[in-house]
Amino acid sequence: MKLKKFHYKNVNSTNDVAIRKIKKGIKNGIVVSERQKKGRGRYGKKWISYKGNLLLSIFFEIKKNLSIREFTKNNCLSLKKIMSKYVKQKITIKLPNDLLVEGKKLSGILQEKIYYNDKKFIIIGIGINIIRNPFIKNYPTTNLFELTGKKISKSNIFIKIKKNYEKKIKYLCT
Repeated sequence: MKLKKFHYKNVNSTNDVAIRKIKKGIKNGIVVSERQKKGRGRYGKKWISYKGNLLLSIFFEIKKNLSIREFTKNNCLSLKKIMSKYVKQKITIKLPNDLLVEGKKLSGILQEKIYYNDKKFIIIGIGINIIRNPFIKNYPTTNLFELTGKKISKSNIFIKIKKNYEKKIKYLCT
């Protein structure tokens, strides 16, 4: 199944845009934005979003009964595999939803399950620090440029993530 791309320069939250798309009758897609004003992590924690980093939300209808915990684990493993193509250092998963390199946060995933018109949808928000990372007190962060010394193409990573989910959706939606 192909995911339609919805591109924005600036949004409050890519997950919020995905929710609006679902409520307009769009069953699946991928929302990407250059910036987020009110990006969020788990428990409403603020996700600091810098221009040049990859900020996206994938959404689709699910018909299988999935444990959100198992789904989170699979999403982290998938993203880890993609990031491993760029980073030589070991990438670890800090449960439940962060990717770390040398103990520093490189990426985070926020999943939300919503119900609309008797249908169940999953929204997977992904933030990857590509060129700049925020300062978070008591939680070290990093970015791909810092780790590799190279400019990594945001669009190449986007394409890999999109293709990965287009394969997964077929399994999850049937």
